[in-house]
Amino acid sequence: MLKGLGNLANIGQMMQQAKEMGSKMKAMQEELKAQKVTGSAGGGMVEVDANGAGEVLAVRIDPSLKEKGDMELVEGLLPAACNAAAQKARELHAEKMQEITGGMPGLGEAMAGLTGEE
Repeated sequence: MLKGLGNLANIGQMMQQAKEMGSKMKAMQEELKAQKVTGSAGGGMVEVDANGAGEVLAVRIDPSLKEKGDMELVEGLLPAACNAAAQKARELHAEKMQEITGGMPGLGEAMAGLTGEE
């Protein structure tokens, strides 16, 4: 009748582990915000700096593009540079998740889902 109660003893331990994982995730988010990645396009003619959380911090456009006034080219390179920076931020995030979860398959994705990360 009380056969399934043996697992109840593990609930406290599981809750503690979940709390510790939540603390690690919060610390990781702060660490990611402090790290910088750079994406570039057009052979470095446009560069975008972002933090590890994917927030754009700065944009640099080569002065030669400004002089030419080629807005169409700038408008094409800017999204490419932003996407490159975002990809590097995602890779950095994935590395940090692997550090926290110890590379356990699926756990990183599950924890990211709990914190609203994708």
